[in-house]
Amino acid sequence: MSEIAHSRTAVDIHPGARIGGSFFIDHGTGVVIGETTIIGERVRLYQAVTLGAKRFPTDETGALIKGLARHPVVEDDVVIYAGATILGRITIGKGSTIGGNVWLTRSIPPGSSITQAGAQQEILQDGSGI
Repeated sequence: MSEIAHSRTAVDIHPGARIGGSFFIDHGTGVVIGETTIIGERVRLYQAVTLGAKRFPTDETGALIKGLARHPVVEDDVVIYAGATILGRITIGKGSTIGGNVWLTRSIPPGSSITQAGAQQEILQDGSGI
């Protein structure tokens, strides 16, 4: 069933993900939501957002360990803009905003606003800085 939905919508939600009410995906192409992801109430995602695993733990023989929580927890009232990649068992605190194209692998507290590092502008004149 999930493969049929993915082929028609370009949204890939693992059936094991837990998703709260009033969940909204705008322009869903490329959205990926991993198996152990937990999404709270009133969460909005935009296109090309990945809620994925940072790594797959292995046992002493190198075999993958199944059943461990390895995807993000997104609390209530969070907005995640286009192209954001959120990896690992981290928590995005209630009411936070994740900007477009952000790569996030650490938890953030409620009410956070995370954006890409700002570009720095340096004006070089007459060959200075070369």
